[in-house]
Amino acid sequence: MKSFKKSRGFTLIEILVALSILAVSLLALAGLMVATTRNNASGGHVTEAATFAQDKLEELRATQWNRIVTGQDPVPKIGSTGIAYTRNWDVALNGNIKTITITVSWNDRINHSISLLSVITE
Repeated sequence: MKSFKKSRGFTLIEILVALSILAVSLLALAGLMVATTRNNASGGHVTEAATFAQDKLEELRATQWNRIVTGQDPVPKIGSTGIAYTRNWDVALNGNIKTITITVSWNDRINHSISLLSVITE
């Protein structure tokens, strides 16, 4: 009988407290994973939008000088994630310099947009 009293171990209450702390910690990590996944997706959307803006800028640079005018895509661009991106560009003439502002907009829970500014000379 005396050997049982001296044995050291965890009581049921200590195990329950430890499991409760572990459960709360894992729940917090699960919430962090959701936030991280959303942020990664948002970064992907920004990258895709920047690529669409850069593509249009390269297209305008390859266009004849007198045909570079303000406009927008008639149909939204669909990205690899299924998000629809609208792209429009504004051309301002200042002597022999055209300032081009390309804006790409999309919606993934909220409205987003990025703008790319460039200058082309004749």
